[in-house]
Amino acid sequence: MSAPGIGYTCMSEQSDPRWLVRDARAAEEAGFDTIVFSDHASPWLTSQGHAPYVWSVLGAVAATTSRVELMTYVTCPTIRYHPAIVAQKAATVQILSEGRFVLGLGSGENLNEHVVGQGWPAVEERQDMLVEACEIISNLFDGDLLTYAGEHFRVDSHRLWDVPDQRVPLAIAISGEKSATRFSPLADHAIAVEPDAALQAWDAARETGQQPSRKIGQMPVSWGADRDAAISRAHEQFRWFAGGWKVNADLPTTAGFAGATQFVRPEDVAGQIPCGNDVDAVVEAASAYFEAGFTDLALVQIGGEHQEEFLAAAKSDIIPALREAAQGTDPSPS
Repeated sequence: MSAPGIGYTCMSEQSDPRWLVRDARAAEEAGFDTIVFSDHASPWLTSQGHAPYVWSVLGAVAATTSRVELMTYVTCPTIRYHPAIVAQKAATVQILSEGRFVLGLGSGENLNEHVVGQGWPAVEERQDMLVEACEIISNLFDGDLLTYAGEHFRVDSHRLWDVPDQRVPLAIAISGEKSATRFSPLADHAIAVEPDAALQAWDAARETGQQPSRKIGQMPVSWGADRDAAISRAHEQFRWFAGGWKVNADLPTTAGFAGATQFVRPEDVAGQIPCGNDVDAVVEAASAYFEAGFTDLALVQIGGEHQEEFLAAAKSDIIPALREAAQGTDPSPS
């Protein structure tokens, strides 16, 4: 396969916004290709403790980096935000970053979207809403005046007045074959957090003439010299991950996630997330993504205050090892 894109996650749920800007600069210096940013109104667990407005952070990072690609991972453009406003924000970041931005979209989680008091629709309706949002955003990126009347959204005589020279690519989060088939014609790239068969459905649904699609994954790591401490940190801050996305999408509060994961043990988390400072363990976990056909993989270092040691190791050991492993991987047909 071609050289993989190795990414770094600025996880807003675990970091002060000033830390995110600092860490993004350090990630670029470490050699990461992409920095992805979560777009949250709330952390998953109270122990994470943060949720700054990511679009302000993106503006600051665009101004203080020069090479690395920037991406939301992901923004829900249907409840907390209107899609016309998402289009405006994305176009602005693309201009500020001089063409380095990818707009990652998804159908969202109750945790973040319920805060505006509009309820939480069933998954089928959420996906219908996302289709309309993608249509609105794509049309506005054309730079023309748009009037749109859908089942869920209306746009009244609106255009983007600052349109970037380079169109903002769209990436959409998928969680199974059904969503992959539905959203593949609407986006440039796929986002997924599990190495499963959805990517094959994504490629099968691509329309003739569409450009080759990237498949962008994400994988948590709890890096640290003290493995027991790394496991404890992962359990304290990231055990919500064990619920799977069907559960994670519907729980509304940090208390709900705490209750749903109260019986998840540290050893359960350590069985799913590489913990400690073993590069081979990180490579082994990442290889499942490369074998499934992912072209990009963004790492999440768990613990907002534990980024420096990870970024140093990434520069010297982890990124080179991942590139070497991906080059030697024979990905499954996708």
